[in-house]
Amino acid sequence: MSTVLLKDRRIVIDGRPQLLLCGEVHYFRLARADWADRLDRLRDCGGDTVATYVPWLWHELPDGSIDLTGRTHEQRDLAGFLDLAHRRGLRAVVRPGPFIMAEVKNEGIPYRVYEQHPHLLPTTWDGGPISTRTIDYLAPEFLAAADAWYAQAMPVIAERLAGRGGPVVAVQLDNEIGMLSWLTNSPDLTDGVCADLARWAVDRYGKDGATERVGVDPTDPRAWATALRTPAEQQSLALHDDLGRYMRDRYRRYVAALRDSAERHGVRGVPMLVNVHGTAGGRGRTFPVGISQLFESYRGQPQLTSGSDYYLGDLTVTNVADLYVSNAFLAATHGPDQPLTCLEFEAGNGDYGEDLAVLHPPEATELKTRLCVAQGNRLLNLYLFAGGHNPPLAEPVGDGNDRIAFTGERHGFAAPVDPEGRLNSTYDAARRALHAVRGVADLLADGVEEHDGLALGFVPDHYLTEYAHPASTARTAQVSELERFRGMGSRDVLARALLLGGFSFPALDLQSPPPADAPPVIALASAPTLGTDVQRRLVDHLRTGGRLLLHGPLPERDHDGTPCTLLADALDVTADGWLEGGADYFPSVVGRDWAAGPAEVRVGYAQLLAGAGEPMLVEVGSGRPCAMEVSVGTGRAVIIAADYPCHLDFWRAALDRLGARRRLRHDADAPGLVLTSTVDRAGQRLLHLLNVAPSELDFTLHHRDRPLLSGRRLRIPARTGLMLPAGVRVGAATLVETSCELVSRSDSEVLLRPTQAEDLAVFSTDREVRADRGRVDVDGTTVTVTIRSADRAPVRVTFV
Repeated sequence: MSTVLLKDRRIVIDGRPQLLLCGEVHYFRLARADWADRLDRLRDCGGDTVATYVPWLWHELPDGSIDLTGRTHEQRDLAGFLDLAHRRGLRAVVRPGPFIMAEVKNEGIPYRVYEQHPHLLPTTWDGGPISTRTIDYLAPEFLAAADAWYAQAMPVIAERLAGRGGPVVAVQLDNEIGMLSWLTNSPDLTDGVCADLARWAVDRYGKDGATERVGVDPTDPRAWATALRTPAEQQSLALHDDLGRYMRDRYRRYVAALRDSAERHGVRGVPMLVNVHGTAGGRGRTFPVGISQLFESYRGQPQLTSGSDYYLGDLTVTNVADLYVSNAFLAATHGPDQPLTCLEFEAGNGDYGEDLAVLHPPEATELKTRLCVAQGNRLLNLYLFAGGHNPPLAEPVGDGNDRIAFTGERHGFAAPVDPEGRLNSTYDAARRALHAVRGVADLLADGVEEHDGLALGFVPDHYLTEYAHPASTARTAQVSELERFRGMGSRDVLARALLLGGFSFPALDLQSPPPADAPPVIALASAPTLGTDVQRRLVDHLRTGGRLLLHGPLPERDHDGTPCTLLADALDVTADGWLEGGADYFPSVVGRDWAAGPAEVRVGYAQLLAGAGEPMLVEVGSGRPCAMEVSVGTGRAVIIAADYPCHLDFWRAALDRLGARRRLRHDADAPGLVLTSTVDRAGQRLLHLLNVAPSELDFTLHHRDRPLLSGRRLRIPARTGLMLPAGVRVGAATLVETSCELVSRSDSEVLLRPTQAEDLAVFSTDREVRADRGRVDVDGTTVTVTIRSADRAPVRVTFV
């Protein structure tokens, strides 16, 4: 029997931090005879945990009974699948819905739920029908049906919990909550939801305040519902703001209801998980919308954490900051015990339409894996690991294929293991990635990412943009403006410059109380809309000696449209004009003072500034500043009100003015190298180096101005990564530094994987050191092993 806890942002199993390296295998899409093969493939790939959905639609029979043990069909035997995984030495993460998506029809909800309760399909804008098969989550009829499903599924899972000697170490509650309504801009506005929102608004603002914000009396149900569904323009911004905030609370209550149901039906003592959605088109720019929707559902909840849902395709200079910032923003909404996890970690070749419109390079999986574990992800679920075949529904519905899913008979054709059990090119890449992680799993499971005294500001309310009434001019303009400036900055330059400029950084949720160890420097992509509470916090930060890099227009209003210039007033800077580039107009800027030197550059926009600050960028045509340095109290701010290009030296210099220093530095002559490090509670460190560029990079590496590896140059091929151990204990010896990766270690030996034409491994020990190849040099207690390797085969070093 095992105990599984979320503690100190780690997954602790039987008192020891551990990683969970998972792969999604759908038993219901595979013949029983194939289960063992797919589980063995997962183990060979380096996985230790299998994850699976449990589709309610499949397990509920036409007579209303539930089969979870295979009495009617072998592919309904959830119990048998979990038992087999346990015998195969695998743990399990179970995902029983109610919603599961996974291309299953109705997202996994049985047809009869809709047939018996047609009013559960939401009404949306202007009273029209919603275009997806979502449901009013808090409708009593749906909660009762979901509870009845859990009453059947959860006891089967509970019997197999790790605490009872079984394989199950975590259970996911529902899946991608709120996603369908967001993607279709169709908020759930049934009569029940509208009435609940009226109660919420009166509790929040009082009856008169709710009336003022929506424009009608909340005690008049018909008028209130009409006003929500067809907002008046003068109330549009306040109404949309309240709608988003209410939905957060609604999802919070839904997750709480599911958790209560799961626990009542026996699932207790393992972590619960909530999946956060939001990547699209190979980018993560909209992922924080999912965080904004769901963070109130998981933040600070004991033994519950979020899991990301990453579909980013390849990893390049274009989107490496997307993944890094998504992890950072997600972590910023966690409590002190809640670790990062990834419940859907894209691992296949991307040919989801089976039309060869997209093929991801295999190395993308390895790069994304390395970056996620460097940022503290404790669970990665390769999704989908193995494909399969969609069985026929128990009762035909006449929809063209009468199967459980809409992908046809085959499903998961892009997965590393295809529906017929064949391996595609991504399998070996996934295997390399997971085995590389396995070699340092204990260091990663207990390690935390080190940072550079700098945080990227996260404003969840900047992402309350999932809904916009089609006829609202004010709301459409606000959403467009926020999408342009928020998060990673105009053209994504702020985040990309920080990461590719050599900084590693957390995110800071600016709508929550600041932690005691908050970094002194905040970088924030600003927009004209910024909440009063956030503006006040930034002012306090500056007046007490904090520093701020503000990239974007000066904030001028709160989210409901109320004017607010607290930050600009404290900075003593005002907006004094706006220049927008276009087909026939090309605003350009040039540096002054410390920013002087480079040629003038074209920008997409420039907000002209007036005030007592020191100009650092000047718009060429007018000669007026669009970037300034200012002092506020004992603090200092750099304001860059133009979309200055991603010139890394410029952004490094701007942060240097604010006192942000890179602890890891390199001298590669081309961009594309991402550097960070993790350290465990014993001080053992891993240096993480990722080359996301399309070309090889050659460089020396410094840590806090000290040259590493005696200053020798490292070479990393295009689109590869390294995890280099430093200060790692090996029995009575310490591996001080090396250019090799760590394959394994014990008290008496270490296995190292060479990465260079000539590698170095430096040990501190008083024992005799032997290597199965290479030269061993001894200088007192310092022992240096020099390895020249043509085939990169591992080198065994033993301590006698």
